[in-house]
Amino acid sequence: MDGKELKKSFGLRALDKVEKVGNALPNPAMIFIILAAVTILASALCAWLGVSVTYEVFDAASKTFVEKTVAAVNLLSPDSLRYMATSIVSNFTGFFALGTVFTIIIGVSVAEGTGFLSALLRKLVAITPRYLVSAVVVFLGIMSNVASSTGYVVLVPLGAVVFMAFKRHPIAGLAAAFAGVSGGWNANLLIGTNDPMFAGMSTQAAQIIDSAYVVTPVCNWYFMMVSTLLITLIGTYVTDRIVEPRLPAFDFHSIEEVKDVGLNEKRGMKWAGISVVVYVAIMFLLTFPEKALLRNPATGSLLGSPFLGGIIFFMMLLFLIPGLFYGIGAGVVKNDKDVIEMMNKGISGLSSFMVLIFFAAQFTAFFNYSNLGIIISVSGANFLKSVGFIGLPLIVCFILLTAFINIFIAVDTAKWALMAPIFVPMFMRLGLSPELTQVSYRIGDSATNIIAPLMPFFVLTVAFFQKYDKNAGIGSVVATMLPYSLFFLVGWILLFVAWYLLGLPLGPGAPLFYGV
Repeated sequence: MDGKELKKSFGLRALDKVEKVGNALPNPAMIFIILAAVTILASALCAWLGVSVTYEVFDAASKTFVEKTVAAVNLLSPDSLRYMATSIVSNFTGFFALGTVFTIIIGVSVAEGTGFLSALLRKLVAITPRYLVSAVVVFLGIMSNVASSTGYVVLVPLGAVVFMAFKRHPIAGLAAAFAGVSGGWNANLLIGTNDPMFAGMSTQAAQIIDSAYVVTPVCNWYFMMVSTLLITLIGTYVTDRIVEPRLPAFDFHSIEEVKDVGLNEKRGMKWAGISVVVYVAIMFLLTFPEKALLRNPATGSLLGSPFLGGIIFFMMLLFLIPGLFYGIGAGVVKNDKDVIEMMNKGISGLSSFMVLIFFAAQFTAFFNYSNLGIIISVSGANFLKSVGFIGLPLIVCFILLTAFINIFIAVDTAKWALMAPIFVPMFMRLGLSPELTQVSYRIGDSATNIIAPLMPFFVLTVAFFQKYDKNAGIGSVVATMLPYSLFFLVGWILLFVAWYLLGLPLGPGAPLFYGV
């Protein structure tokens, strides 16, 4: 065995150790119960010690940033106990991932139940060379982020199906898709739903220094397009060379051979294709003309528009409509009862996710209520600010800090709303543009999504893993996704360093430096 093989063997053994230790942990639902208990005790201790942080927040009324002091809230106090007792149901029903999953699954269950998705996948298998499967799955995962969180619910499980069609391990397909969707969250060839939100927060933060400064939604577009290629290449390499080789053998005997579409299916595909064209044309007319119905009625833009607000519903229709027309054309759907039954079946498949999400929602709500998340984030941010780095060292540290904070607060816009008022003005004083600060944040935010158990869709991914490995747990998912996270983080930082040294614009009219 040569040195390279020894090195690889050591790396694989390390991942096996991570998986073994992780799987020794309790059931994922029990882990969230334990974390909730730890949060309660920690909040009481921090409140007793008088732990607090002070940071700047944007005041909409005065249009200025004002100082705000946040102290740890004792979850064992009478008011907190009353809050916890009365918020259990609303914590669950209001959990971010719950509504998204249920809405999307309504459309996906029809598209899947009629056989539409299966037919599409078989066509995909027929036209995709085996050596490109990993790249295609990762790339589609990245592109799915145009539609917000749809990829988590739709593409991740489909990744397993695509891999099985090529007699490749389904968990490798899950990992490749999850890496694209979550690890590539802030890379895309198109402008997604998050870009306007980030730009708005960055503009508010920048205007504390320069009242005329505006950060546009396309400010990181050039960098994100190149990042799409980078993440696709890295994701493909990690899937083929690191993740799949360490997976145990999978029994494909129960997997049927993928057959080409039949006559009825071809007719269904034709009907589905026509319905998609009509639907897209209608959506175009409702969104792109300046005074279209689904644009912001006050400004005429897509920012803050009903279209972006209802993107999950519109994506649900994008699956429901062609799925329904495919079923009618293929003779699968006979009446309305068939359609409702498909929806019922799709929802019933979320039972394990429902149990996990119930306890995850309680922990998340208690953690936020205690203010421990804000205290951890602000304290970490202030520490980095006090170090006094400038230029690349400062940015690299900021990326690493964001990657770390992401493990504790997984909602990207919430973190940026907290961090932008601190870092954007500070970096502007050091000559760095708000666009540069924003793109640095997005790199760190994406890289650790796939190993952050507090990320809303992480528990859903655990459930997908358990479909193909009943013994899989949080440790299995973390061990599988850790190589992606590390390679993405290092690769993205290297890309940023090269971009910085070359002095390239991050997007249209988006320079690297401020005041130059």
